[in-house]
Amino acid sequence: MCFPGVCVSLSLFNRGWWQFSSFRFLFVLYVSFACWLVSQFSFRFLGSWLRNKNRAAMAAKKVSEAFSKSLIEEVHKWGCLKQTGVSLKYMMEFGSKPTDKNLLISAQFLHKELAIRIARRAIELENLPYGLSQKPAILKVRDWYVDSFRDLRSFPYIKNINEEKEFTNMIKAIKVRHNNVVPTMALGVQQLKKGMGPKIVYEDLDEIHQFLDRFYMSRIGIRMLIGQHVELHNPNPPPFVVGYIHTKMSPVEVAKNASEDARAICCREYGSAPDVHIYGDPDFSFPYVSAHLHLMVFELVKNSLRAVQERFMDSDKVPPIRIIVADGIEDVTIKVSDEGGGIPRSGLPKIFTYLYSTARNPLDEHSDLGVADNVTMAGYGYGLPISRLYARYFGGDLQIISMEGYGTDAYLHLSRLGDSQEPLP
Repeated sequence: MCFPGVCVSLSLFNRGWWQFSSFRFLFVLYVSFACWLVSQFSFRFLGSWLRNKNRAAMAAKKVSEAFSKSLIEEVHKWGCLKQTGVSLKYMMEFGSKPTDKNLLISAQFLHKELAIRIARRAIELENLPYGLSQKPAILKVRDWYVDSFRDLRSFPYIKNINEEKEFTNMIKAIKVRHNNVVPTMALGVQQLKKGMGPKIVYEDLDEIHQFLDRFYMSRIGIRMLIGQHVELHNPNPPPFVVGYIHTKMSPVEVAKNASEDARAICCREYGSAPDVHIYGDPDFSFPYVSAHLHLMVFELVKNSLRAVQERFMDSDKVPPIRIIVADGIEDVTIKVSDEGGGIPRSGLPKIFTYLYSTARNPLDEHSDLGVADNVTMAGYGYGLPISRLYARYFGGDLQIISMEGYGTDAYLHLSRLGDSQEPLP
């Protein structure tokens, strides 16, 4: 075997190397060695590129081979069917009487509705831009959705209460299967970002942002429907609780609990935490999902605590975070204010994107993702965009207004009418 460049040296030798000066001979050896290094680098680079390409192709092939052609065709068929939205008011009224008849009706509705919604997401996961569909983490999520669709379609039509109980156990298992969808999707997006150049303006990737908004909004709806049905089987529900819905929820009480949880995390990270002052009528209540509100307030307060703590790290006088709960005719509005220095105006468009975070991303290629959503969400910049989706799910919204050099105000609007239909992406 003769390496590139070495062959040149041998040919020169055959011609009579004594014809060259020692300087020329050393120059030829240097060029020969350089050519050999370049060839080795080229071979290794090409081999690595081919291996990565083949690995991605094999992963895609493996996913397609894991499911039968008839199943994939059925997924596409059901993904074309119309979804049916449900309002908070309807869930509350229907669930207030969890008789066997109502539970059977609810199960029959979910048997069809969940299959439609899950099929739509499975199809969308196949057709994402920028090669996102082929990322290993996204392929894993797609598997979960197709598996859940197969479970639903394999379950026979529900005719009696015993079959309803079996169905309830099945959808409970589906909910558990999808527990880590958010961190796994985040890992897939991170895998995409690694392949993009550093000059990419992530907030301009509208297709990715729009897909993730639709995907996570749908996920909120699916988990709400499953959770509501499962909780209706609770033989001893707490007072004023209908499934997932608290008919007399105190926003002041929820804000207090969420703030205490956020302060506990701040103390763990920094050793101390700013105070949180809450203003509002503690006796005021309205129907809402307490878990949703807790998640949203927790995220807003956590962000404010972090900003204030880092700005006043060396100060003896740390300003508190202020939460104001206002009871309006149409909306309940919760304002979270801080003096953490605010956000530059150029950074405001980024705060609701999924490809941007000011915190270090805790996910990596070797993560086992063996943690719950509410633990991992705080670390990879999904808190604000997902909180806004939770607010919009029942007709509310989330707005951020910042004064750079002073602080930030977050306005969380919650519809108190409860008659808004689910957004159906």
